Amino acid sequence: MMIRGRNTKIIATLGPASSSLEKIEELYLSGVDVFRLNFSHGSHETHLENIQDIRSLEKKIERPIGILGDLQGPKLRVGMFEHGEVELVEGQSFSLVLEECVGDKTRATLPHKEIFQAAEAGMHLLLDDGKIRLKVARCSPSLLETEVLVGGILKNKKGVNVPGVQLPISALTEKDKKDLDFILEQNIEWIALSFVQTPEDLKLAKGIIKGRAKIASKLEKPLAIQHLEAIVEESDAVMVARGDLGVELPPEDVPVIQKKIIRACRSVGKPVIVATQMLESMISAPTPTRAEASDVANAIYDHVDAVMLSAETASGQYPKESVSMMHRIITSTEKDIHSDYQLLTEKTHQTVSSAITAAAREIAQHLNIKAIVTLTESGETTYAAAKERPRSPILALTKYKRTARELMLCWGAYPLLVEDFQDDSLTKLASSAAKQHGFAKEGERIIITSGIPFQKGSTNVLKVVDVM
Repeated sequence: MMIRGRNTKIIATLGPASSSLEKIEELYLSGVDVFRLNFSHGSHETHLENIQDIRSLEKKIERPIGILGDLQGPKLRVGMFEHGEVELVEGQSFSLVLEECVGDKTRATLPHKEIFQAAEAGMHLLLDDGKIRLKVARCSPSLLETEVLVGGILKNKKGVNVPGVQLPISALTEKDKKDLDFILEQNIEWIALSFVQTPEDLKLAKGIIKGRAKIASKLEKPLAIQHLEAIVEESDAVMVARGDLGVELPPEDVPVIQKKIIRACRSVGKPVIVATQMLESMISAPTPTRAEASDVANAIYDHVDAVMLSAETASGQYPKESVSMMHRIITSTEKDIHSDYQLLTEKTHQTVSSAITAAAREIAQHLNIKAIVTLTESGETTYAAAKERPRSPILALTKYKRTARELMLCWGAYPLLVEDFQDDSLTKLASSAAKQHGFAKEGERIIITSGIPFQKGSTNVLKVVDVM
């Protein structure tokens, strides 16, 4: 049994520092709910080993574990330099050419025709995560003549960002399509789609996935915010990828955009993840800065579904300590959070499902309900309960392993696999599960929400039950 005693979930990235069965188990026991496989790095062979280790651990502990496959997406990079790097000086001229060449201090290859197609005089280019800034003076279909506005050392294969411009590039590259095929073969339940800018970016992925996995849209470009509501509607979850957002946006705008994305997701009950640099200093230090601890806590106060660790667990020196620290910050912060959901979003309950889940939250608050038990096939009943952010924990009973794994990303949900349930046995099943897993004792009360018949796919039943 592994009851975390918190509602917000922890996602941890696997990498060289954490890719073994022993390390994965150590991270899980420290607090990880979902493991992220970053397809920007590693091979299918190494990812397969991690998947097999996670599934092996899952059998050992008899609890579902979520996996998130994170696609690389279109990465724009300069080419190679004769000596591996060049120094660019403010005010100098520097050319980017479409043709392949060995770069020097006057020019470099930029093997992305889409940038040349969208280029115009005055456009800015950001290199190496914004450390170097160029301004386009003249352009042609194969040449960009630029002025260096902010100089620095430019090394081989460093990234290029084009702020404020929607490039005609698909969110799925050929590499992504191969990775996506692999992910679907392995029955991974969550897929993170990188560099989503418009709802159309999701359509190609959806056509390939065909409902075999949930999609978490990574919002990394400021242009995505112009289509925020439509992207949230098309997504199963959303990730606030602050690292890339921070390249093209001024630092002071990133917190504002973060909260805007969170509000948009919370208002419709879509899971939202805050990611990147949350405990960055713990890559090389056993404790975080106080500012980082506050950053994590701020996301928890905003009622996000999950927070994510990247390099901290993938390549850092203190992966276990990073997870433990994240767990401690979440637990401490949640103890301070009172039931203030009504301050976060308007209470509009226009359907039977939404009205019932809202009522479950209110009843749970007034009657000292020990758990809200959702019986679900698709997970929707559980997501609806989580949208209300109740004080009582959510025990999600399902007969589908995939649904249980998906719900590991859902705020407050404790997914549990059960045998096929029938309408006439719901009370007994919910009561037994709540008692067996430590959510309620005999004589204490739980709430059951479900859809009957189950295949209808909507919540239409609420029942208050004394545990027997």
